[in-house]
Amino acid sequence: MLEIVASGGWLMLPILLSSVVALAICIERLVALKATKIAPEGLVQTLFQQIKEGKMSGSKLRALSGSSPLGHVLAAGLLNAKGGREAMKESIRDAGSQVVHELERFLNTLGTIAMVTPLLGLLGTVIGMISVFTEIVTQGTGNAAGLAGGISQALITTAAGLTVAIPSLVMHRYLHGRVDAIVVRMERDANQLVEALETKGTSTFPAEVGQ
Repeated sequence: MLEIVASGGWLMLPILLSSVVALAICIERLVALKATKIAPEGLVQTLFQQIKEGKMSGSKLRALSGSSPLGHVLAAGLLNAKGGREAMKESIRDAGSQVVHELERFLNTLGTIAMVTPLLGLLGTVIGMISVFTEIVTQGTGNAAGLAGGISQALITTAAGLTVAIPSLVMHRYLHGRVDAIVVRMERDANQLVEALETKGTSTFPAEVGQ
């Protein structure tokens, strides 16, 4: 294996480094993007029940904000509940934008790796073919070892670049799809809370909440 990597030339170093970074990003995002951790089921129902029973307080609101990304979004809306539907929606949108930015962390890097590694492989191909033609010009076609070395470099770097790029692209698409699904779910839950509060009103809020 080391001989194959070495025969690919210096371009194998950035390709290998890209593979390590891509793998680390995939593992980190797969662990971080768990729907149950980001948007716990039943949170809206539990929250509205607390509000209806007058059990919501400033301390509980702060705990809600730190409990999960969805909790952070809902807490932002509740802090502006007294301002009405539009004030709540605006606060939810602002908090949601921050949460989405966090959910998409490192995905641009993963997408860049998926785009750049095939180009590195192509560059290795070009360099290898240049080496082959240089060998032909200087030594003729009799030096089979020299020609084979250039062709080998061209093929190895191309294969290595594609080997890193293909799974990186697949994981980039998959993780983006997971983020989109989580965002849709969070939007649904936030809208449920807004509609419920608009229907029932905010008279059950303690004075320290929703100001």
